[in-house]
Amino acid sequence: MKSKHRKSIVIATMMLSMTIHAQPLPYQDSKLPIDQRVEDLISRLTVEEKVKLMMNGSPAIERLGIPQTDWWSEALHGVGRNGVSTVFPSCIGMACSFDDDLLERVYNAVSDEARAKNTQQRHEGKPIKRYQGLSFWTPNINVFRDPRWGRGQETYGEDPYQNGRMGLRVVRGLQGASTKNGYYKLLACAKHYAVHSGPEKTRHYFNIEDLPARDLWETYLPAFKTLVQQGNVQEVMCAYQRFEGAPCCGSDRLLQQILRDEWGFKGLVVSDCGAITDFWKADRHGISADAAAASAKGVLSGTDVECGSNYKQLPEAIRRGDIQEQALDVSLRRLLRGRFLLGEFDPDEQVPWTNIPISVVASKAHKDLAREMGREQMVLLKNNGILPLAKNREKIMVMGPNAADSTMLWGIYFGQPSHTVTPLEGIEAKVGSVPFVQACDITSFTARQQRILRSTETADGSTTLQMESTGEHTYTLDEIVKSASQSDIVIFVGGISPNLEKEEARVNAPGFDNGDRTSIELPQVQRDILHALHAAGKKIVFVCCSGSAVALTPELQTCDAIVEAWYPGEQGGHALADVLFGDYNPSGKLAVTFYKDDSQLPAFDDYHMQGRTYRYFHGEPLFPFGYGLSYTTFSTKNERLQTKADGTVEVSLDVVNTGQREGTEIIQVYLRRPADKKGPLKTLRDYTRVSLKAGETKHITLPMAREQFEVWDEQTNTMRVLSGSYEVMVGTSSADRDLKTLNVNL
Repeated sequence: MKSKHRKSIVIATMMLSMTIHAQPLPYQDSKLPIDQRVEDLISRLTVEEKVKLMMNGSPAIERLGIPQTDWWSEALHGVGRNGVSTVFPSCIGMACSFDDDLLERVYNAVSDEARAKNTQQRHEGKPIKRYQGLSFWTPNINVFRDPRWGRGQETYGEDPYQNGRMGLRVVRGLQGASTKNGYYKLLACAKHYAVHSGPEKTRHYFNIEDLPARDLWETYLPAFKTLVQQGNVQEVMCAYQRFEGAPCCGSDRLLQQILRDEWGFKGLVVSDCGAITDFWKADRHGISADAAAASAKGVLSGTDVECGSNYKQLPEAIRRGDIQEQALDVSLRRLLRGRFLLGEFDPDEQVPWTNIPISVVASKAHKDLAREMGREQMVLLKNNGILPLAKNREKIMVMGPNAADSTMLWGIYFGQPSHTVTPLEGIEAKVGSVPFVQACDITSFTARQQRILRSTETADGSTTLQMESTGEHTYTLDEIVKSASQSDIVIFVGGISPNLEKEEARVNAPGFDNGDRTSIELPQVQRDILHALHAAGKKIVFVCCSGSAVALTPELQTCDAIVEAWYPGEQGGHALADVLFGDYNPSGKLAVTFYKDDSQLPAFDDYHMQGRTYRYFHGEPLFPFGYGLSYTTFSTKNERLQTKADGTVEVSLDVVNTGQREGTEIIQVYLRRPADKKGPLKTLRDYTRVSLKAGETKHITLPMAREQFEVWDEQTNTMRVLSGSYEVMVGTSSADRDLKTLNVNL
């Protein structure tokens, strides 16, 4: 750090401290209501100072003792891009746990690490730069409507109810289950608002203009409404694309009419990075004349903080009459309130969250938590009896492009683990040394071995890993099969890679384009290897690592078992080995539909929901939403409905472990309104985990409040509870064969 910069921070801190201990100004008096403090501080700011505070990189304003901060920090599945941290599994994987309590524990750990890092940074006299602040742009609650979207791994699946329910727990874990002395631990952010889920390559100019009102209110908005009205989320991020002609960050309908007027949102809106630039660039939305006009439109529409640099032109916009200074104050009230709620203007001794020690970062407790979630999120898709593997009897070989790849386990928007346990390492920790052959890269027979030299941040905020090649080899099928000649079982760890599916990835490989996928099929090179091994008589356990659904129709024939491991985090190798060798009985259920092949998918850039996800897909999937196997078996019986005097509908049933091992079943409740011929085939309304010993039976009751019966009303174009007949379906997946249908009249 430059000594001049450090000196200015120290001087500002001293000024603030001296003022507080002498005669504090109203904004410095923590005994006053926050709104009064905010108004006082705004009254002391110049136009130029106000603008500085409205940008994600907010510099110190020394004359007023306002410290430097940055609104942009990442916590997708662990503190991201800010040094060492615990890296948990990808969000789509964690959704497959259907474990709300565990998810909240994960994000409580994440927020502990984030607060501790921020406190240490300040105590060392260092400015708070990008990724070091207390505003975290998580969770992503967009509906994962199409498996080709490269960022779907950031979400909690294809169901709007599950995204909202799990998003609530993420917000609770990040912001704190309750305030302490009135302070939040962090500020969470619901993104990307709204109707956002690919394609990546067109997002800066694409216009969604013919979306049915039903799809907007029934699919794309419910999770955001839930987090605003039930979760008290403090931030919302507006998306890149246009909606009905207006960029989302300049949409009066989205940001004013719906978000603030109808839902009552009081927090701040932040733009996605570069979204305001899209307003005026000719090859993008091109709806504003220049950066000043775009900035004025953004603020007037309700975008309070810009991730970018266009808002520097707001003084010019004021001078030429595009916007009045008072409009800036509206945004300042919201963003300054957020900073006061974090305790940024008050001494640490008043803010209990600052007591979290730095020792929590990458602690053993958090690593154990990552392993626990890594196990729960794995989904057993097929098992002909080969799993669990015996630890000392079979001759096992490990193969595949993801078996020894540590960075694959991190997913995207990752931190830096103190150590990553690869699948190969986890297996060897369980059974000792085993033979290993990489066999291929993700899409090629040429396998490249690399190691990380260092990771650096680029100007756009992404992380670049500097890799060193340690060699490469081009395999043949004969060579691969021959290498397995002494083995009975091949554990093939393949699938795809976060290097290929992620935000605007600048890669072009077969099946991938700019971070999205052009095909959901397993890459042909892996398919060929699995076929050859099967033809040679090998038993195959296929471990699929991915951030999205993969079409595995041929693999049902060539593989004896299939485990969907997602991108399972820094402890993924241990978690996988626990599942493969029976130290953990898998319980994960799919949070997305696995389709049979590409032909079952509508056009990627069509945002209509018909034909998409389990709610509107009329075909036969490869594996349905909510599906997942166990090493034991379960059944349900005595399913009943009872309507209570207060209008609550109680669903009750007995869950039986009919197998020989202790395990956990996930009971799911779906809703359908038969009179609604255009509505969803079924839609999730509740779920719960039930752990049972071998032979044990448990009676469970799931209450459904009246609002859980909200459906689309074509007469009023609203979501509301309609009188009439409903079908409540309860069971172990979304497939009709796994559900018992019960009827109720409201």
